Amino acid sequence: MLRPILANSDARSTALMRPHGYSGRQFVFLIPPDWNQAITPPDETILILDFGSQYAQLIARRVREAGAFSLLVAPDTPLETLRSLSPKGIILSGGPSSVGAQGAPRCEPGLFELGVPVLGICYGMQLGCELLGGVVEPAPAREYGRARLEISVRDGLLEGIPSLTSVWMSHGDQVTGLGGDFVPLASTETCPFAAVRHASREFYGVQFHPEVTHTPHGVDILRNFLFGICGCSGSWKMSEFMQSACEDIRQQVGDHRVICGLSGGVDSSVVAALLARAIGNQLTCIFVDNGLLRKNERELVERTFRDHFDVDLHVVDAADQFLSDLEGVTDPQEKRRLIGHRFIDVFKETADSVGEEVRFLAQGTLYPDVIESGKSLAGTAANIKLHHNVGGLPEELGFELVEPLRDLFKDEVRSLGEVLGLPPAIVWRHPFPGPGLAVRVLGDITPDRLDLLRDCDEILLEEIVANELYRSTNQVFAVLLPVRSVGVMGDGRTYDSVVAVRAVETQDFMTADWARIPYDVLASISNRIINEVSGVNRVVYDISSKPPATIEWE
Repeated sequence: MLRPILANSDARSTALMRPHGYSGRQFVFLIPPDWNQAITPPDETILILDFGSQYAQLIARRVREAGAFSLLVAPDTPLETLRSLSPKGIILSGGPSSVGAQGAPRCEPGLFELGVPVLGICYGMQLGCELLGGVVEPAPAREYGRARLEISVRDGLLEGIPSLTSVWMSHGDQVTGLGGDFVPLASTETCPFAAVRHASREFYGVQFHPEVTHTPHGVDILRNFLFGICGCSGSWKMSEFMQSACEDIRQQVGDHRVICGLSGGVDSSVVAALLARAIGNQLTCIFVDNGLLRKNERELVERTFRDHFDVDLHVVDAADQFLSDLEGVTDPQEKRRLIGHRFIDVFKETADSVGEEVRFLAQGTLYPDVIESGKSLAGTAANIKLHHNVGGLPEELGFELVEPLRDLFKDEVRSLGEVLGLPPAIVWRHPFPGPGLAVRVLGDITPDRLDLLRDCDEILLEEIVANELYRSTNQVFAVLLPVRSVGVMGDGRTYDSVVAVRAVETQDFMTADWARIPYDVLASISNRIINEVSGVNRVVYDISSKPPATIEWE
């Protein structure tokens, strides 16, 4: 099965749903190095060999944003696999290693015999040049940050790029010798071969990073490669992926029944809608009301999936059980653990009551969940937080897993949701954590504190939508802090709760920056919360980025 990846954009009201410039056909795919399934890829495919760069996902995004179909693959993917995908071009990513270091990742030299254009970026350029006869050595001075690029040959890869432009460098090694088989294209003050092409093979290399925003004409360079050199036309559409995903699901599950855990969020809703299209009445959705939901969440889910999609939906009211488990618990990881265990119990009990044998469990797991839970293919990611929908859950429930979005980022999920006909209020809503408000009510969790936070959060989102900020922010929410502060209301002193407002902008939810909400909007949010929500006398705004902070507080 093809597995897409990548990120971003959001909104709450129909009028504000669509982000600027969204094409509706932006996405990338990931396959493991030993992949050997027979598939029929699109006519235009760009393969990206990932050598461990922190920007590998970003390269894939840039290719996707240009409208080309992309596959992110391991550097040691066998040539026969690469050839079977009929790529229009190949990109070699950057990476943290030195080309000559023992154990440094390498591709097969025969890659250059596939007869398709190859672009090497940073480490990818160094590796390609070395394999084709060049010399790579430690640079006299490590080059990091912005550099001034002087272009000497402006055709092909650098066509239309100003002769003097800024680029972003991040390297300790560089190509020091080319021989007679390469043509220098550009240089910087400390890097004589900042861009090159091979004289007789279609190999191009850039020492800088065109995929980052710090390289102003980087997208233009990538487009030159994709469309001018590789001959892509940007013809891939999400509707085609939907059809192939439905076929994959039918092939995997056969005539067996599938259970889907429906939360009301974008991810699980898109999975449910995709399964409903693929297998119809073989699908049963289970929605667990754990008492930790957003305001009116349950009503929205029932209205959407019972009335619009005619899905077999089982709604379980388990709020008392979850809140009883969480009584007196303040540690965030313990909250997640308890919620996960209770969810397993409630879900299993409900699944057993469906009335027929269920073999498959569908989940809305996305690629950021996999990375942050330390479950990436490379196995190197730190276990930053626990997700009750990643790892452990399928084994404990005893089902085979269906995860059609496992390597998909948010933008792609939303695009797929639109194609499937989900209402905008679900497709473009901001993310919501699996444990719900349990990780936004810091400290003790009680019904009263949950209700207080729901009221604050509703006011916050009303103001964000009213001021047309929902589509320019990627996640906005309120947090109830475990402290009380002194205030003055009327002629008396108060000692009430503090609420924090969190608003972030992000490309992929792996990193994020705090949103610069206008002061007058923040003032309206604060005034409304304090005046309309009894028990709050102070509102603060979180101005931390990720990293070092996380988006959620717990």
